[in-house]
Amino acid sequence: MVSMRGRLVAGVHCSHRAARIVVCDGDTGDIRRQAVVRFADGAHGDPVSWLRAFGEAAGGGTLDDVEAIGVTAQGHGLIALDATGVVVAPPLPHDDISASGAAAELVEELGGPQEWLTATGLVPNAATAVSHLRRFLRFEPEAAARVVAAALPHDWLTWQLLGCPAELTTDRSDASTTGYWSPHTGGWREDLAEQAFGRPVRLPRLVGPGEAAGRTPEGLVISAGAGAEAALAFGLGLEHGDVVIAVGAAGAAFAVHDAPTADPMVAGLADASGRRLPIVRTLNAVRVLRGAAAMLGVDTAGFDELALRATPGACGLVMLPYLDGERVPNLPHAAGTLTGLHRESMTPEAFARAAVEGMVCGLADALDVLRACGVVVERVILVGVGARSAAVRSVAPMLFGVPVAVPEPTEAARAAALGVARQAAWALSGKPDVPAWPRPATVFAGAGEEDLAVGIAVREQYAEVRDGLHPEAASRDAGGVTGRHRRG
Repeated sequence: MVSMRGRLVAGVHCSHRAARIVVCDGDTGDIRRQAVVRFADGAHGDPVSWLRAFGEAAGGGTLDDVEAIGVTAQGHGLIALDATGVVVAPPLPHDDISASGAAAELVEELGGPQEWLTATGLVPNAATAVSHLRRFLRFEPEAAARVVAAALPHDWLTWQLLGCPAELTTDRSDASTTGYWSPHTGGWREDLAEQAFGRPVRLPRLVGPGEAAGRTPEGLVISAGAGAEAALAFGLGLEHGDVVIAVGAAGAAFAVHDAPTADPMVAGLADASGRRLPIVRTLNAVRVLRGAAAMLGVDTAGFDELALRATPGACGLVMLPYLDGERVPNLPHAAGTLTGLHRESMTPEAFARAAVEGMVCGLADALDVLRACGVVVERVILVGVGARSAAVRSVAPMLFGVPVAVPEPTEAARAAALGVARQAAWALSGKPDVPAWPRPATVFAGAGEEDLAVGIAVREQYAEVRDGLHPEAASRDAGGVTGRHRRG
């Protein structure tokens, strides 16, 4: 076995906005240096731009003396390659929903959501690679005819680092997002990829969590890498009872878990350590707050100030934040609603508070779906741009019903890169056990018994409106969305 003390490893995170490199001590996880290069406007969907940004971030000695590298990247976006390895067409942007029709078609072909859950652990949607294959076939048949291999952004970047004539590789966490990976065998469901694309397509070689994908021509070890959420979970050091709630334009709740899930609202993904990573996604999060702030004519700080001046419950004003439909509950064609207008609630403060509480209640519904699948919730780790909101941080503990930890913004921004750096150290060490790196620093916030009781009342008020307007969602059997939070 190899001692890791003093040996340097690096994690590369290519997000929708930037390429980030974090260089760490392989034994302690101490950060030695880091670099960030942001993409030009519109370049987030261009693989060549990702590679160019990585090269710029790696310049100036950032990777000097590094012995192993791990890669994570944006999860959305199929990369289709021709026989020479050239990208046939740029991947779809992360907010593109043009594959939603293809997803619905595939779900019906296999026999419905439950069949997909059984086969792959998830139900395809517009972001799923299997849906992108079908969309590509339907709408770009001439380009599709040139395709021989399909990869995800992390796979492509790893392949570029390994250099030709290396083969495409991926890890189980990113593979589990595709809709053609089996959680039962840990291998590909090539038949599902072929069904979607109309003919066989070459898929990356699967690499185990602690294994190396290969070495660069210069001899650097390249680890298996990971999907974006799996890398984030690994970098945050999730433990039993931890749930991450990511508050971006949309929302997500996920946790490391040991048992399979069987709810159509849950994507039963794999994590970066050999376990499972069930994830529930919502369609509406920070976009709700931004829209409300724009209506009030205030900036982020002014919006927070208004929301914090209002009393919990917003004087009876309830916002259902289903601006673009919703997944939790499953209401794809719903619109947002504002209910409970009285003279005392017709104020900017009440409106701002209702927007914050509505958004957080929507995320709490996602948390309840995980609870109903057996995930223990003892602490929430809040990340994403929404975690910077003072109003969100204030109401989250009472509405989630558990303590909330918020990593410092710099810690949160580099957590995914830190996760794959940790994985690189694992691959370099040759040891069976994951390196025990410290968890990122967080700020804790809890709620007293009185605040928890207020939180229950706010969620009951929200659930009454939600279930009254959408009784079809209230009667669902799976998921456990009750409108009541529970401690643990």
